[in-house]
Amino acid sequence: MDTSRLLRTSGTFLAFAGLLISGCSSGSGDADIAESGTSSAGPGSGQRRTGGTGVLRPLPAAIPAALAPYYEQKLRWRRCGAEGFECATMKAPLDYDRPGAGEDLELAVSRVKATGPGRRIGSLLVNPGGPGGSAIGYLQNWAGIGYPAPVRARYDMVAVDPRGVAGSEPVGCLSDKEMDSYTQVDQTPDDPGEVKRLVSAYKKFAKGCRDRSGDVLGHVSTVEAARDMDVLRGVLGDEKLTYVGASYGTYLGATYAGLYPGRAGRLVLDGAMDPSLTSLRMNRDQTAGFDTAFTAFAEDCVRRDDCPLGTGSGQDAGERLQAFFRKVDADPLPTGERRELGESLATTAVVAAMYDEGSWAQLRNALQAAMDGDGAGLLGLADAYYERDSEGSYANLMFANPAVNCLDLPASFGGPADVRRELPSFRKASSVFGTGFAWAAMNCTYWPVKPTGAPQRIEAKGADPIVVVGTSRDPATPYVWAQGLAGQLSSASLLTYEGDGHTAYGRGSDCIDTAINTYLLAGKAPEKGKKCR
Repeated sequence: MDTSRLLRTSGTFLAFAGLLISGCSSGSGDADIAESGTSSAGPGSGQRRTGGTGVLRPLPAAIPAALAPYYEQKLRWRRCGAEGFECATMKAPLDYDRPGAGEDLELAVSRVKATGPGRRIGSLLVNPGGPGGSAIGYLQNWAGIGYPAPVRARYDMVAVDPRGVAGSEPVGCLSDKEMDSYTQVDQTPDDPGEVKRLVSAYKKFAKGCRDRSGDVLGHVSTVEAARDMDVLRGVLGDEKLTYVGASYGTYLGATYAGLYPGRAGRLVLDGAMDPSLTSLRMNRDQTAGFDTAFTAFAEDCVRRDDCPLGTGSGQDAGERLQAFFRKVDADPLPTGERRELGESLATTAVVAAMYDEGSWAQLRNALQAAMDGDGAGLLGLADAYYERDSEGSYANLMFANPAVNCLDLPASFGGPADVRRELPSFRKASSVFGTGFAWAAMNCTYWPVKPTGAPQRIEAKGADPIVVVGTSRDPATPYVWAQGLAGQLSSASLLTYEGDGHTAYGRGSDCIDTAINTYLLAGKAPEKGKKCR
């Protein structure tokens, strides 16, 4: 398969193998709750919220004096990466409650200048999601060279790796060898011993994050990352932020709009999340989303003579896949290397291919090979999802993801008993993925840092028009989430792609691309309710 395409999509939102998103909420960082049930974003990392779903209120428009040095800093650009790209380091306070008095973070920034012709509009910040995806990697490997030429002509394309991610004070948790073991832990435990081993794996992961990451681990919330984005906006000299965020990047962008509605310019939120939902609800919704995507894959597969899941119904295909998972759970497959393919890695491979229908052919081939006794193809899909390279090294994505998620929302479950109680609802959402996704949602249960966030609505009253994009059969960010976010944001237009895969911009729909390009270049948002195929 085209693994670069997979990484552009599946790297935007993690869903399995112990890192199922616990939910992302605008309540992290510096939001507290007033008696009225609404949140007021204060100057720093803030107080923890105790109940109810509030509304994120904006920060004061004036930049506090203590933050002025950060906004006034000058970046020293240097050449990096491919021709035309530049990199710099930006300082931000570790703790927005103590700017200038405590430790500073060094955040990695990259840009490629507008190519022309035409008048430069400003800077366009991009983020691929995750949380934990490298925005700089996304910029240099895709957005800065693959976004539509008219957009790149008029904007400096810019990215900052969020705090805790890639080049920006990356959090760490396990060694590469330990990660290899972690990704193979059985996520569908069949007996108390397997439950105990799964809990032990989560605890070891959490302890590793605490030991390897230090104070940074408590300051990687989405609110703090959004505040860093405003510092960058000021440093770049832009009056308002122009931004394209995918998947989790929509939550980051929406949070920015909620905190700084007067400085929110043209924002595209593609593959949107709903910040008002609990982590349990989000996990269950996502389980159903992947089931929808698998159903589409299965129905396409069974119409083909070479379908490894048979040529019956889509339901039959699902049952055959479950039987295959049970088989490799009991008897893992060889892969041509020291790692075998068990159920967890096999499931991760299938999940990875659900992000993009362009990966379905490769999944069919890999499944057929696995059913013939060779697990190498499925292992390759899983490795691409985990950003594990050919030398066995893992990117920081898999560490940053839970670090952000577990800070942004309280955990879905308090322990195995809670998981068992909810298993029927997850299995109802997906007979194929439900059990594994339910146990994977326990990954924040033993996190060493208490969450600072909670579910909140984001209204961003006073912001310029915002475009929310939803894909009807998106597995990772279900379409209902885009409807939810668009319904909260006071100035949002919902743009719908009726199709498969995760996110829509730049994935082949002229209708979607034209609507977004027109918005970015002319400021004209698509009419509300516009649908594309």
